[in-house]
Amino acid sequence: MLRYAITDGRLSFSRDHDPAETLAKRCAELARQGVEFVLVREKKLGAGDLAHAVRTVLMAVRGVGSGTRVLVAGRMDVAVAVGTDGVHLSGQPGELTVPQVRVLIPEGFVSVSCHSLEEVRRAREGGASAVLFGPVFGKRVDGVEVTEGVGLETLRAACKAAGQMPVFALGGVGERNADSCVEVGAKGVAAIRMFFPC
Repeated sequence: MLRYAITDGRLSFSRDHDPAETLAKRCAELARQGVEFVLVREKKLGAGDLAHAVRTVLMAVRGVGSGTRVLVAGRMDVAVAVGTDGVHLSGQPGELTVPQVRVLIPEGFVSVSCHSLEEVRRAREGGASAVLFGPVFGKRVDGVEVTEGVGLETLRAACKAAGQMPVFALGGVGERNADSCVEVGAKGVAAIRMFFPC
């Protein structure tokens, strides 16, 4: 089972506080544990702070000597400037598409968030490296379910629609239900709390 760790989006910089080192240490631990992907998803940060955080994580992960790939969410400028292993796209209107990203990083890993079978097909046809599909078991914010889960049968259908492209199950995935996602065809799981507990 492949594992795709997503940072929790809580980095906050101030004049006297740089949390990037703490995040980088955790990402290095995950790399030592064999986690295959780390996505730096810190939407609140400006380009400069985000580039610093991603660069710090990248150096820490590469220092471990693992094959863990470091991706950045939605920011091609940061990905190119820092030299990440790829990017993750939300699939939202107005965001870069996979073919557009491929012009800049032809060999980079490009994952895409998908919530329907049509989005999975579009990602596959566009040349995505993988999709994060969900929410399989629902999406919770501060302990409250904000989106109902699509379930394992829909995940199974998404895996079929993806063909050879890997699908990572996302949304409410943890140690107790990760195996069930793989049993219906997912190549792995993607999560925040599973890898970055609050």
